[in-house]
Amino acid sequence: MEETRKSEDNFMMKLSAAIVDKRNLVFLVVAIGLIFSVFSRNWVKVENELAKYLPVESETRQGLDVMADQFTTFGTADIMVANVTWEEAQRLLDRISAIDGVQGVAFDDSTDHYAHVSALYSVTFDYDQEDDRCLTALEKVKAALSGYDLYISTELGDQLSEIIDAEVSMIMVYVAVIVVAVLLLTSQTYAEVPVLLLTFVTAMILNMGTNFLLGTISFVSNSVTSILQLALSLDYAVILCNRFKEEHLHAPIREAAVIALSKAIPEIGASSLTTVGGLAAMLFMQFRIGPDMAVCLIKAIIFALLSVFIIMPGLLVLFGPLMDRTGHRSFVPKIPFVGRFAYATRFIIPPLFVAAVVLGIHYSNLCPYVYGYDRIETPKLNETQIAENMIKDNFTSSNLVALVIPTGDYDKERAILNDLERRDEVKSTMGLVNIEAMDGYMLADKLTPRQFAELADLDYELAQAIYAAYAVQQEDYGQIVGGISTYGVPLVDIFLFVCDQVDNGYVSLDDAAVARLHDAQTQMRHGLVQLQGTEYDRCLVYLSLPEDGDETYAFLDTMRGVAQSYYPGETVYVVGNSSSAYDFQKSFSRDNQVVSIVSLLIVLAVLLFTFKSAGMPLLLILVIQGSIWINFSFPTFTQTPLFYMSYLVVSSIQMGANIDYAIVIASRYQELKQSQSRRDAIIETLNFAFPTIITSGMILAVSGILIGRMTSEPCIVGIGQSLGRGTIISILLVMFVLPQILLLGGFIVDKTSFSVSMPIHRHSASGRVTLDGMVRGEIHGMVTGTIHAVVDGSVNVSLISGTVTEEARDETDSE
Repeated sequence: MEETRKSEDNFMMKLSAAIVDKRNLVFLVVAIGLIFSVFSRNWVKVENELAKYLPVESETRQGLDVMADQFTTFGTADIMVANVTWEEAQRLLDRISAIDGVQGVAFDDSTDHYAHVSALYSVTFDYDQEDDRCLTALEKVKAALSGYDLYISTELGDQLSEIIDAEVSMIMVYVAVIVVAVLLLTSQTYAEVPVLLLTFVTAMILNMGTNFLLGTISFVSNSVTSILQLALSLDYAVILCNRFKEEHLHAPIREAAVIALSKAIPEIGASSLTTVGGLAAMLFMQFRIGPDMAVCLIKAIIFALLSVFIIMPGLLVLFGPLMDRTGHRSFVPKIPFVGRFAYATRFIIPPLFVAAVVLGIHYSNLCPYVYGYDRIETPKLNETQIAENMIKDNFTSSNLVALVIPTGDYDKERAILNDLERRDEVKSTMGLVNIEAMDGYMLADKLTPRQFAELADLDYELAQAIYAAYAVQQEDYGQIVGGISTYGVPLVDIFLFVCDQVDNGYVSLDDAAVARLHDAQTQMRHGLVQLQGTEYDRCLVYLSLPEDGDETYAFLDTMRGVAQSYYPGETVYVVGNSSSAYDFQKSFSRDNQVVSIVSLLIVLAVLLFTFKSAGMPLLLILVIQGSIWINFSFPTFTQTPLFYMSYLVVSSIQMGANIDYAIVIASRYQELKQSQSRRDAIIETLNFAFPTIITSGMILAVSGILIGRMTSEPCIVGIGQSLGRGTIISILLVMFVLPQILLLGGFIVDKTSFSVSMPIHRHSASGRVTLDGMVRGEIHGMVTGTIHAVVDGSVNVSLISGTVTEEARDETDSE
């Protein structure tokens, strides 16, 4: 066993020495990587639609895929013009309709379009919503209305990404200022601050530059990963920096960097496992944005570790002389009163905490989760949200849902829409069967040759010939034999057939008739590509219900049931923002259980390995899980709707990251109580842990608070608010509750310890010897206790636990 430990130590020392000595090569490779990343970060594709991350088996996801494959969705925009009279609004309608690229404008005298001396124009463009020409046409509309107060709501372009990027950039500036301030407050030398910042910035840029390897990432991951990377991993760099300063007290810069790195790699690696473990729980979510965030954040943690292990040692050597000259007194005060308070209240605080946890469980279960955005109010509003709110406040709003049914039977479609329109929850519907084409006829109305001749202003004999040709094309020969005069064909089908015959020269009409025909053909084709596919038809249903809520979800089931009654055994889809929210709700229960169980199991396994006790992990997890329950009780008390994904993401991060604070205190206390009284041990433990916890915790809490206050995207706002509040609660519990639990529950930890006592080895050495562990022996005298030191001289000790490493003296040390 001793030989194995020596082999491991030697390997770690050799690896650390190689990293330190090859620092110039490391700097060169990293510089190349940074230059590459500056360009490659622009290759990252960002997905702005949460619905894209629904499980592939969900109805909404399948329905969206069908609609994308079979229908064309033209670009649209709702344009509100404030402070205009009705007559002026009519003139503006003509002006907008005449703009090149505008297909049509919906506007009438109902409260849907004119109210409170304001007009709302629903503009449809000639191009697919992904076509950049829609944006060009929208700019022309803006120019035509430049003299008016405009509020525009549209999903065209990449406005969300642009807005979030601008907001996150501003947040990063604030976070950077706060990080520098915190580091200056908690540092011991001014020159260590640039070392820490360079280490993190390098990791951040390299991580952003490699995101393109993931293909497409969500706008949530793209916006918060860098900030959370800083907050979650900065303490890794702080640990190595503190190790270096400790070793440099009795070793030159280069040797101090090597020794510090060799000791920090296993320490930091073990610390990162809980964070990675908590994030890994999101990999098991059905809602695929969880795995998306998990992969992005775990990759960010890995780059942070690589930056600390490979880049930072070279920076410490480079800045080492400057660190020697810029030392200052510690600005972080000692807090012995907290330790004395913990000891005095060890029988009082734990029962109160258990009662708070019980209440937290109850009220967190009542948390007002929502699955859509319409009930969430964000502290900050972007231009799009301001426009949407103005439109909602002034006009009658509708909740649009698409009903996708098998194609080919207009009678069934008409019956379904008639059934739905009779219900109070439906404001209106639109499908091929109720869109007016010409002179009161709907697109799907069946016309006889005489009716069509009158409508299209054709000779009756020509109309009969056209109908006969159509019957031949459709192989409907019975109509020809039975009498073509009673043959009924849907208006849209016969009209488009005639247009094809005219275009191919089989039918000759005068120029005026051809012009009328082609105008009608354009409008019909626009309707068809939006509403009719090869296998499915799409009907639009406008509901008077909110996007999110049990009543809405129940009516979606009703819609599905109505459609299914006409198409038994066939697939129908109900698709829209409400169906997305409904699917989110269905996946939440399962995702919640999976995330909670997996994160607990992973963190539990790491803690068992760390403490070699069954009791200690349970105590630590109780504190952090308690903070999670208390955290998500707050929305219940304030009746603030919380987007459900915020809970799933933050509970994983809080369990994985905040547990580190508890580990710092628990491990230090376990070490000190071997040689000190419990009272002195807990006082010294909190004095030791406070700088580390306040550094990492303050940055994570402030980052969360800034995200929650300075972004306008509801999902990201919920993550920020919950993370900031949860981190503060965790810090308070770790500092003012965990010490009492450790004092009171220490016997549980001791009784459940499964560590195997190691044989005591005798060591005799001279020269430079590193002691790290529990020893007993002579170092120019008898020593008993926990030792972490480098001794120049003779050593004759018995190793109870830890390591003793005899180092070869560097000839330069004596020079």
